[in-house]
Amino acid sequence: MYATIWRILPGPRWLKALEALVLAAAVVYALFTWGYPWAAETFDMLDTTVGE
Repeated sequence: MYATIWRILPGPRWLKALEALVLAAAVVYALFTWGYPWAAETFDMLDTTVGE
């Protein structure tokens, strides 16, 4: 998968590395902004099935 992304990115090696870092940062930002809050609301992580 990463090799395919590396081949698709344009430019020399240093530019590809920079573009890959920007893409990774965008994915992390999107997960923290929309992905994880959605999962926290959808799946009740604090709901336990073990009684006291």
